[in-house]
Amino acid sequence: MVQITLLLEPQVALFYARIAAITELPLEQVLADALFKLAGELSLEALSNSALPEIPS
Repeated sequence: MVQITLLLEPQVALFYARIAAITELPLEQVLADALFKLAGELSLEALSNSALPEIPS
């Protein structure tokens, strides 16, 4: 694993800290899971956009 430092707005940090407290997971795990899910969603979106036929101009 690679360790990375993130700078978050206080409101964003509080949001994820609350999720971490509710789920009883470390804040780092909650952030890693959220980033992983976002990466997957963006990948699927990129794949679906590239599968669309091009419209000739």
